[in-house]
Amino acid sequence: MTDGGQAGETGETGGAAEQPAAGRLTDAEAAVLAYEGRSWPGPGAKERAIREALGLSPVRYYQLLNALMDDPRALAHAPGTVNRLRRIREAQRARR
Repeated sequence: MTDGGQAGETGETGGAAEQPAAGRLTDAEAAVLAYEGRSWPGPGAKERAIREALGLSPVRYYQLLNALMDDPRALAHAPGTVNRLRRIREAQRARR
């Protein structure tokens, strides 16, 4: 599996119909990690893409992303992205 790249349109997340096979991320979870692994020209472009392509509000996107940071399935799917996010989170906690 890859770490990053362009995700396709997935729609709203959280439905029972999106249950993955054991040990796999849902399509929406994988798309969130893919979006987080991309480079963005500015915060506005990222939030707009989240709304349009993923069908999520930015708040819901970051809630899902925060939960994925502690999910071993996410670490197995995108180790570079998850480890980078964990380092950033730990640095922010250390500054507080």
